[in-house]
Amino acid sequence: MMTREAILTSSTALRRRNDVRRNGRDAGGPPSGEGSYGAAGGPPSGEGSYGAPAMFGFSNPLGVLLCLLLTCLLGTSAAVAADRPNVLLLCIDDLRPELACFGKDYIHSPNIDQLAAAGRSFHRHYVQAPTCGASRYALLTGRYGPSGNGALFARAKQVASPNANVPPSMPGWFRQHGYTTVSVGKVSHHPGGRGGSDWDNDQQPEMPGDWTRHLLPAGSWQHPRGAMHGLANGEIRGQAGKMDVFQSVEGPDTIYPDGLITNRALEELEQLAGETTEQPFFLAVGIIRPHLPFGAPAQYMQPYRDIELPAVAHPEKPDGKTTWHGSGEFMKYNRWGRNPNEDAEFATAVRKHYAACVSFADAQVGRVMQRLDELGLRDDTIVILWGDHGWHLGEHAVWGKHTLFEESLRSPLIVSYPDIPAPGQSTQAIVETLDLFPTLADLAGLPKPDFVHGASLRPQLESPQADGGTAISYASARTIRTDTDRTIFHKGGHVEFYDHRRDPGETQNTAAEHAEIVKKRRETLEQRLADRD
Repeated sequence: MMTREAILTSSTALRRRNDVRRNGRDAGGPPSGEGSYGAAGGPPSGEGSYGAPAMFGFSNPLGVLLCLLLTCLLGTSAAVAADRPNVLLLCIDDLRPELACFGKDYIHSPNIDQLAAAGRSFHRHYVQAPTCGASRYALLTGRYGPSGNGALFARAKQVASPNANVPPSMPGWFRQHGYTTVSVGKVSHHPGGRGGSDWDNDQQPEMPGDWTRHLLPAGSWQHPRGAMHGLANGEIRGQAGKMDVFQSVEGPDTIYPDGLITNRALEELEQLAGETTEQPFFLAVGIIRPHLPFGAPAQYMQPYRDIELPAVAHPEKPDGKTTWHGSGEFMKYNRWGRNPNEDAEFATAVRKHYAACVSFADAQVGRVMQRLDELGLRDDTIVILWGDHGWHLGEHAVWGKHTLFEESLRSPLIVSYPDIPAPGQSTQAIVETLDLFPTLADLAGLPKPDFVHGASLRPQLESPQADGGTAISYASARTIRTDTDRTIFHKGGHVEFYDHRRDPGETQNTAAEHAEIVKKRRETLEQRLADRD
């Protein structure tokens, strides 16, 4: 088990946290929030009640001894938990590597860039699925899983079934080992983590028992479903065709749902810092933008109004059978009769509004990190920034996700913690989303979760030159990405093979010329996915 000293600069940060908890703020109930959906959960499954049976009464000498032993064990467990670092997980929806720290110098992303400068950015991080629900399943379970958006709800049904044998989730694992686990915003597929027609049914948790509390401040958007696709000042998506695909409106951050999500995250940080339970926290904050529709306060559009963007790479529709699609999610919004594949001016406007949403999300990251610093928690916290998948901005004539091309599957990943070796250096190692669960357990000194499919990223965190592995992803087909190539296997036997040494844009399918390599890739992929099927 990794000791805290192996990650943190010294024991000073821990003493600071404990001093704050003992002497600083009063512990209280969860902060209130306008239109906030969420409630504190009970103890994780299997923990039961803290009450003792009658045989442990003080009239029974054996009871006295057992009570003393139980007290010592609980005290030791609490001390071990208190000696572990906090975890702050920042999830950003539909974020491709469109950041200055990932080489896009026309993007204004100072806060995420600062986080990258203090940590390790993974420039070849690949998600398991190019859709929100399935990708977040892999993040939160560390396992390959279904390819659809209902993956976590399907898991919840399994958890509730008699004699269920479902491996713990990442927040569940941390909660079992003494952490307070809190989710704010879109961390699982539904913002707030509930089902129901408006995604606000407390009886349908997406991750039952895993969060101490899971929250979504809906405000004027009325409910989590309204907030998910909400535009300025409470506009809710009814029919997508009546909602503009992008907008830029004057006002503070709170005219969009992400402003409220961040406000609630700051309140949660305040509460977590002030609690006197000696428990470390696992706080996950989910930012919705740059998910469609592309709406952000006007101040975030300003840096892009007069700049010239670089040309879209390989904008042509690919030949032959691929996972290309007609960008239905994008096209169903009101586009004023314009098509970005046919209208260069409109394509540029779409790209600039996406960029504005990235800058808006970056500002929310900055607010959370600033509060972490103000509370004196930075030196005691592991921070992760993760994009749930990429997004095409015209590459391959696609405006959206859901393909198995590089643009859909590659997303930003940044890990930062005090005293990380070579801070600010990036790595080109190929890693996967499902590696995050074992990585965080490793860094926090928790028992190794042997039931996950990923591996700890400690080698790449200790040395940016360390080798990576291969990445598996799936949607309507399956794909494996190696250092040199991508192979995609379709149902029915069709194969795509792209040699990244000569064709990084994945425009020339050369499967017929690489039959032996394709065979090896198939064997590797099938072996890796055997546990999923």
